[in-house]
Amino acid sequence: MEEIAALERALRRAAPHTLPEVVRTALTERYGARHVRLRMVDYGMRSLQDVETPAWVNEPVPVHGSPQGRAFGSQEPYVLGDSDTGPVEVHLPVTIRGDRLGVLSLELPRHTDVRTTLPALEQVCDALGHEILVAERDTDVYVLARRATRLTLAAEMQWQLLPGRSCTRPEFALGAQLEPAYAVFGDSYDWSVSSEHLTLTVANGMGEGIDAALLTNLAVNALRNARRAGLDLAGQAALADQAVYAQYRGRAHVSMLLLRFDLATGEVEAVDAGSPRMWRLRGGTVAAHPFDAQLPLGMFEDTVYTPEHFTVLPGERLLFASDGVYDAVSPGGEPYGERALPRALTATRLLPPPQVPGAVLRALSEHHGNPPLDDDALVVCLDWYGRERPDGAAASG
Repeated sequence: MEEIAALERALRRAAPHTLPEVVRTALTERYGARHVRLRMVDYGMRSLQDVETPAWVNEPVPVHGSPQGRAFGSQEPYVLGDSDTGPVEVHLPVTIRGDRLGVLSLELPRHTDVRTTLPALEQVCDALGHEILVAERDTDVYVLARRATRLTLAAEMQWQLLPGRSCTRPEFALGAQLEPAYAVFGDSYDWSVSSEHLTLTVANGMGEGIDAALLTNLAVNALRNARRAGLDLAGQAALADQAVYAQYRGRAHVSMLLLRFDLATGEVEAVDAGSPRMWRLRGGTVAAHPFDAQLPLGMFEDTVYTPEHFTVLPGERLLFASDGVYDAVSPGGEPYGERALPRALTATRLLPPPQVPGAVLRALSEHHGNPPLDDDALVVCLDWYGRERPDGAAASG
């Protein structure tokens, strides 16, 4: 424990861009580790890329079909080799509060007791993940490692706006993904968690390129401003509506779904402002959840929004998708949201939420075929576990 505490202190004192070097030095001195390497997952969630060397020097490692990707996908250490006969290769996920950042890989020498060493290595990865998030305020090193190719300016704005790509709490788990990852423009999402509530918003701003990114940025930041001022959900929608209308005078609008989950009961307050849609997986059955459709944000001046309510139960999965997902058509003209999306949600029911959006979007690409999609696409997956009561049962609402 003292060694881990010493490493945490060293990471906090280190220059932001030197975190992998600090970890390498500590693991080499303590365990005789070799080839210590930190890789970050790219924006498309397809490759793991070396932080310290450019992609053109060291080939990125694919997420699917590699030892590093296996550790990333399972969120468990993956060990190759037998320490009784030779060195052991270890790959460990680097994750912070459910947000999957990448993988730390290293080689341990022969005769290392891997079973007793792994818990300490996992603690190292936890500490490293925390410090990466802090370091990103002061360096581009970790952000650069996430890109397999150049981002458009609109995509740069959108990725900087997002809270993360996944989040885990005892009551729920969230995962989200945007495509095309390097050229997304109008789709976005946001979440915030307090001791009693999860607030989730899913947005689809009209337009393309910079215009769509600017519009969505305005709407999301207006909602954050209203939420942090203590306004209720209807008040948040109204303030954001006024902010968008004041800027665009009805020429542009944002479709938005706003939800506020009570962590203790599973009761949900929702405002559908021309929103992305929601599907519910309950007991093996997938069904679209109908909302009372209201006007998108910014369409008219002084729109009044009325919340509605429903309850989510432990064991249920909710999936949210923008119109770039459910309106995408097959070569035969069938919209993806009609039958293919429910099938994809059923097929991915055993995957954890952070892996579901990518799997659904891959199925979408197969459904649509060539040419590529002409609209950006957003998928958010939420698994609801509920809060345990003192008697050990989950709250049912």
